[in-house]
Amino acid sequence: MPKAVTALIMLIVVLSFGTSGYMFLEHSSFMDSLYMTMITISTIGYGEIFPLSTKGRIFTMVLILVGVGLVMFMFSKITEAVVEGELRAIYGRLNMKKKVTELNDHYIICGFGRIGRVICDLLKEANKPFVVVENSPKVIRELSDLNYLFLDGEASSDDMLLKAGVKRAKGLISVVSSDADNVYITLSARGLNNDLYIMARSSGTDGGETKLLRAGANRVISPYYIGACRMAQHILRPTVTDFIDLTLDSGELGLRMEELSVSDHGRIVNKTLMDSNIRRDFNLIVVAIKRAQGEMLFNPNPTSMILKNDTLIVLGEYTKIKELEQIV
Repeated sequence: MPKAVTALIMLIVVLSFGTSGYMFLEHSSFMDSLYMTMITISTIGYGEIFPLSTKGRIFTMVLILVGVGLVMFMFSKITEAVVEGELRAIYGRLNMKKKVTELNDHYIICGFGRIGRVICDLLKEANKPFVVVENSPKVIRELSDLNYLFLDGEASSDDMLLKAGVKRAKGLISVVSSDADNVYITLSARGLNNDLYIMARSSGTDGGETKLLRAGANRVISPYYIGACRMAQHILRPTVTDFIDLTLDSGELGLRMEELSVSDHGRIVNKTLMDSNIRRDFNLIVVAIKRAQGEMLFNPNPTSMILKNDTLIVLGEYTKIKELEQIV
């Protein structure tokens, strides 16, 4: 139970005790007894509002000893709760800023609406570092409850983006509700970091995607368009969409489609797909190979070379994919 609530309950108990005592000993009215109790425990000293008997004066002395101590205790606890809460809030903000300054190769999520929430949940599941920039007090409280790193402010502000570590970030995802705000955020982020990967949300209105691309976005996504296409594909090609769902979400088949980057010192670098023994040793299917220059080889043949900085798109059991990741 909070300290302030405990003190308030104790105050009510003492008021009830004092009022009842005066009513019983002096046969006074409820209001006169309550008033006498209040001025006694608060040490205001207005004097007796009705003549006190010897028993009444003894009771008053006891009430002063108990009541004054309680009032002092109550105010100390209320003050302690307020100061403690303020200090905790200040410490929390300082600790949050410290953690954000330590981020590197992280993602900046601008906006924590329905789309931003899903993105953050998936990034957390994948153990990817991220920080949310949001200015809604209600959403800020929710972010605090979720223990997500966040900054309170306008994402289109250069100063706020710098605090979020835009120059050290791996990517920025702008998913606020307005296309205009997404354009401003993209322009600000691109101006601060020319190499930053920027993904922006579009409402699907005419010209929205073009403006975001001109502002510097690497990729523009329209959730409404994607959702409509997904629904149509589910009607036209239900088996294909079900299979994709299973592979992307590690569903009932226990399969997962993942991408793995080939390092300079990996065991399979500069080998053909056949010589890499990926299918034999890990029972994985290499669906595609993306070259460092951006060229995509779909359904590569056994003689296709695996080069450094390639990205392999593999399909198979998640545990086997993690094993392959150790040697790639």
